[in-house]
Amino acid sequence: MTADRRQTLAAAYADVVLDNLRRPYRTPRRIGCLRQSANPPPGQGAGSLGGYCGTATRNPGLICIFKPVATGPVANFREGADMAKLDLRVRLIGRALRRISVTGKSEEQILTDQQRTVEHNPVLDWVLGGLAAGVDVTDDTADGGEGRLPVRIYRPHNAQGLLPLVILVHGGGWTSGTLNTYDWLGSNIAKETGAVVVSLDYRLAPTHRWPAAAEDCYAALVDVAARAAQWQADGGRIAVVGDSAGGNLAAVLTLMARDRSGPPITFQGLIYPATDLTLGSASLEENADAPVLTKSDVLAFRRHYVPDDGDRSNPYASPLLAADHSGLPPALIQVAEHDPIRDDGLRYAEALRAAGVPVRVTTYVGMPHGYLAFPRLCRSAPQALAELCSELQLALTAAEVR
Repeated sequence: MTADRRQTLAAAYADVVLDNLRRPYRTPRRIGCLRQSANPPPGQGAGSLGGYCGTATRNPGLICIFKPVATGPVANFREGADMAKLDLRVRLIGRALRRISVTGKSEEQILTDQQRTVEHNPVLDWVLGGLAAGVDVTDDTADGGEGRLPVRIYRPHNAQGLLPLVILVHGGGWTSGTLNTYDWLGSNIAKETGAVVVSLDYRLAPTHRWPAAAEDCYAALVDVAARAAQWQADGGRIAVVGDSAGGNLAAVLTLMARDRSGPPITFQGLIYPATDLTLGSASLEENADAPVLTKSDVLAFRRHYVPDDGDRSNPYASPLLAADHSGLPPALIQVAEHDPIRDDGLRYAEALRAAGVPVRVTTYVGMPHGYLAFPRLCRSAPQALAELCSELQLALTAAEVR
């Protein structure tokens, strides 16, 4: 980095810090990367809202601070810049999780883990965040692909009238994840956006392989949308949100809803999503030994979920590989710098943009896959949540006006 560039970035960063001191705001103000594409996409001139840059300022543990500008190819993402260092907390998380990695587990061990109940307790709630105050929580069921499935509903306490509806799909590599472990995310989205959040459970691999999870989520989406009034929610204003494997399923839901004539989806929030199960992203090798999620983990999850190589290119398994991405809802895509599937999210953003779909992308530098699951340990989690909630609120409010 040249001295002039360092000075320019330092001045830009100082401006945003001073602005934060003058007035609080929840939406990330992305500043720092001043590189602009020589050939911006149509309608995405330099500085236009909703664009994203091809590189990011290297600020360990902080939000991805960059100015929304037109992007160049994903191949330029690393050009001329080193990755941010992982802080001690992130390295410790990775070390702890490596001991229980899916890579070394048999199918029998995975099935045993799925039978364990994850209950709330002070230690777990400190790590995973726990329930947000001021949110009413009820459990119910919804249609699945083959029978009823558990769902959990979060509604802001004392909220009046019909509220927008957010469908939350949990992650866990299609082999794990529970409603309890997503209480922090579901309750905080409800609290911060003023929406009814319905968190979906679904059948897990390896007992139930692809497309069971995708079909479960779509059947639940149809059922929940039809019953929205039951929870005083507006079935005409629906957003889908998912992280990791849940991000994959949320993206698949938008394709299914388009292809199967509904329900209409207003917005999609994809958090470090897996979008290419043929594993065509360069970041898979670059971050092969990253904390939290490794290349070996990615291969193991894929083997349990989609064992048939011929199914892996199906768009309902790999939404990136859909022949047509037009007509899909606007998207926020968040990715982590130290993530083997980082480029899955970036490549999906490019595919959506090429099809005319509005996209906002944020790379959280110095962060591993799964950072939003550890709000007390990953510094970027509060900022990522704030960005997600702000984008949801903006999209769902605009839908109400229309």
